[in-house]
Amino acid sequence: MKLLTPFELAAFSIPNRVVMAPMTRSRATPDGVVGDMTVTYYQQRASMGLLISEAINISAQAIGSPLTPGLYTAAHVAAWRTVTDAVHAAGGRIFAQLWHTGRVGHSLVRGGEVPVAPSAVRIEGQQHFTPSGMQEYEVPRALTTEEVAAVVEDYRQAAEKAHAAGFDGVELHAAFGYLPNQFLVAGANHRTDAYGGSIANRCRFVLDVMRALVEVWGPARVGIKLSPSIPFNGMVDSDPQALYTYLIQELNTLPLAYLHLMRPLFPLDAFPHWPTDILATFGGLFDKPIIANGGYTREAAEQEIDSGRAQLVSFGALALANPDLPARFARQAAFNEPDRATFYGGGSQGYIDYPAL
Repeated sequence: MKLLTPFELAAFSIPNRVVMAPMTRSRATPDGVVGDMTVTYYQQRASMGLLISEAINISAQAIGSPLTPGLYTAAHVAAWRTVTDAVHAAGGRIFAQLWHTGRVGHSLVRGGEVPVAPSAVRIEGQQHFTPSGMQEYEVPRALTTEEVAAVVEDYRQAAEKAHAAGFDGVELHAAFGYLPNQFLVAGANHRTDAYGGSIANRCRFVLDVMRALVEVWGPARVGIKLSPSIPFNGMVDSDPQALYTYLIQELNTLPLAYLHLMRPLFPLDAFPHWPTDILATFGGLFDKPIIANGGYTREAAEQEIDSGRAQLVSFGALALANPDLPARFARQAAFNEPDRATFYGGGSQGYIDYPAL
């Protein structure tokens, strides 16, 4: 099956086209330092062609949820170095997903500091997990133009620290309603400076960040994750097809490693004009590898790769619960059932105790 055939990705060959999707697990210390369990967790899954780390906060300002890891101190770098060394010792490859949550956070998680965002527009109809339980979202503080440039620099520095920590590349988390996504969509971005208004202006932040990451890492070592038709976290735009067509065409001019595209994960009844087949709508705009994401089974992933619409497929819950996923695909073996009660936070249970074949 093509899913298990080698592929030339970035500056290295990978043994299969199975990608471990980035998944928040909330098992870092309160200071954002990962430990021995995290080393084991990633090393167990090193047989997948590429591991993409859980989202990693690029700065203290970027934090939105408790017990999520960081990559902005020497302690963070040293801790992640133990992870990447273990993955490499097991023959694997791992990219760091760089994260700024923007308005998807709460002051109770941020030492009393209200989250920042492109504009002072809060998320409606949802709540956020905090140490004091679920809370209504707050109105974020709008970043000044000067602060936007400073956040771009935070991404650059995090990319440098990812390099020092031994990662093989970096992915910008520009999906699922986090800060880059907030700049993109008109519903969250009401700015009147160079980062708001027109589609080109709303894409400026993402493109500035991507150029900074490429300057640090060079060709074919930087990817980006996008979710064009996912309204979660208030990501509503009047014309996502025009928005993402422009953005992906601009991204295609950069020497990237891949484009990571999420399929719709929520009903789109309220948005009948939004694209539903993301690969058909946007895949042809990008001439480098595409990673497809979003609830794929082994059979659906194989069909996607066989069609040529995607070159790799990323798996979330399946990779979480089955550390030897390529072997299970090869043998058509049964899968471990993911324990959703242990997805976020806790200890080794539901983290590193899923059995291999």
